[in-house]
Amino acid sequence: MNLPTYLRSDPLRIGIVGTGFVAKLRAEILQQDPRVQLISIAGNAEKGQSIAQEFGMTHYDYWSELVMRPDIDLVVVATVNRDHATVVAKALRAGKHVIVEYPLAFSIDEAQDLVELAAQKQLLLHVEHLELLGSVHQSVLKALPKIGAPFYARYVTQSPQRPAPDKWTYMPELFGFPMIAAISRIHRLTAVFGKVRSISCQLRYDGKALPRQFSSCVCNAQLQFASGLIADVGYSKGEKIWKSERSLEIQGQDGAILFEKEVGKLITVDGETPLPAEAPKGLFKLDTEGVLSHLFNGTPLYTNSTNALHALAVACAAEKAALTGQVVEV
Repeated sequence: MNLPTYLRSDPLRIGIVGTGFVAKLRAEILQQDPRVQLISIAGNAEKGQSIAQEFGMTHYDYWSELVMRPDIDLVVVATVNRDHATVVAKALRAGKHVIVEYPLAFSIDEAQDLVELAAQKQLLLHVEHLELLGSVHQSVLKALPKIGAPFYARYVTQSPQRPAPDKWTYMPELFGFPMIAAISRIHRLTAVFGKVRSISCQLRYDGKALPRQFSSCVCNAQLQFASGLIADVGYSKGEKIWKSERSLEIQGQDGAILFEKEVGKLITVDGETPLPAEAPKGLFKLDTEGVLSHLFNGTPLYTNSTNALHALAVACAAEKAALTGQVVEV
């Protein structure tokens, strides 16, 4: 095993950008590791000061002040999607390791530049992709050899929310194009089936506050993989969505894998077999502990920049396809 050049033995001093649920959860997880020191948090004044007091950190209103602190080794980026790339770039240039929630950036060119910058500076840039740690994904990987060559996949999530919340996740400028913002839908498939050759996509927003804010969105994409496999990916949420759904389907020459939420089954000529899976829980802990193990022990991470970049390239191609109404090569 080739150990990373940035392997550590001294305590890891951490700053967090963001004051939402994920930022606080990361702080709770990190505080439990004796190799870690929580230094600062930046973001919303009221929330940030409350979290800072709870975990013994200093608080900044502006993230730019946090990332320049010389006593911070790693920056956790858990703020609005639009700002991810900007914060990551500033942190890397300041010599910090980075954990960032997906998406890394809104454009593939910007994401590639960030990956190259991290490599040049010999710093860790870890883009969280929790879907690969979930028990549904792991169960699919185990069952996949039993269905023969796969030729079709479908992954759809629908989330009714009535009324639509007044949050940044319903603001296109901050949230981003849905397939980029919800890139886990694509990455789940590319991690299993490899390269995507081309994509088509359709997007619809509804709401009285458009274009600043939507109350519902529907985004559907059709992926053509290099292997010949065809996949449909759907992401919908908001007031005009009336059915909750989280389903995954994979059809193969000798059988199929079907999941409705965490209820799965394998279908072959011999009949149906239940597939074990659990509700997503503790995944941020697994992700965080994996990063710490990588930094201190050289343990390989569960994902890498190459795979994350390809998933983002597919998502960005989907955005172009939705804008032009054409099939876009990846």
